[in-house]
Amino acid sequence: MTLTKTQATIPKYAFEQDPVTRNKAFRVKKNDSLINYRKSDFLVPHRKDYYFMAFVKNGGGRHWIDMTSYTIKPNKLYFTIPQQVHLKEQAAEFTGMIICFTKDFLALDESDSLRKLPIIENPHHGHELDLNKNDVLFIDDILEKIHREYNNAKGEWQTNMLLAYMEVLLIYLSRLYTEQFSQPKESPDRQLLKTYLSHIEESYSEFHEVAAYADRMNISAGHLSEFVKKQSGKPAIAHIHERLILEAKRMLLHSDDSIKEIAFQLGFEDASYFNKFFKRLTLQTPLQYRTAIREIYH
Repeated sequence: MTLTKTQATIPKYAFEQDPVTRNKAFRVKKNDSLINYRKSDFLVPHRKDYYFMAFVKNGGGRHWIDMTSYTIKPNKLYFTIPQQVHLKEQAAEFTGMIICFTKDFLALDESDSLRKLPIIENPHHGHELDLNKNDVLFIDDILEKIHREYNNAKGEWQTNMLLAYMEVLLIYLSRLYTEQFSQPKESPDRQLLKTYLSHIEESYSEFHEVAAYADRMNISAGHLSEFVKKQSGKPAIAHIHERLILEAKRMLLHSDDSIKEIAFQLGFEDASYFNKFFKRLTLQTPLQYRTAIREIYH
């Protein structure tokens, strides 16, 4: 993978062009053995700037996504979205299929519907889907079609075929996603909540107050706070705080930056205020959290 600079000192892996097909936005790989990871690949936190899916028919291993560990099991589908922190802990024989694709690939869909699917937006931060026998048969079949099209077809229609197959796959996975993760019925207010959360994702290190996001959305801070509380059950400010805490935890676990440096990168001018903020929400100081979470790796 190609390294690029990213937030803090956690490396980011850019999507690599397939050396055979020359595709710059999509690739699919069938695997029927132990993936040939380098020793240096393990216990190295990193981000990916692309979407990643692994359909596991047989095999094992262990990896982390942000602060959650996952033991790889058969008849599962694992998926991540850009910017999350990954860490490989163990590898084992693995039979299945891996698909990687970028936002540019999704942008080829002129209707823009793929980008809005639950499996892509991942509002509940899920990373693992349980598959029953019928799910395995369906997903295995569509992935085989994608694999053949990707490796054997030529010409202008290949992209259309890949998009069509991927639409079927992503819609199917989105149905499983909504069944396995709570998904409230969509409403105008629910859409506003999604917009609010999207703005937080883009600007959490720059804006720490609800009013700043309300200005962006052209509504009053009071109205924004009211419907966010109604739709999510949490105050609007809590969503900002949770995103800041998540990124702080990522940095404390995966980087060697000082507490002061992390505070600055998250938009806090005063490191002592950041310490108080972190402790108020987690009941630990940043240093206490860093010490405790790193013990997991030893």
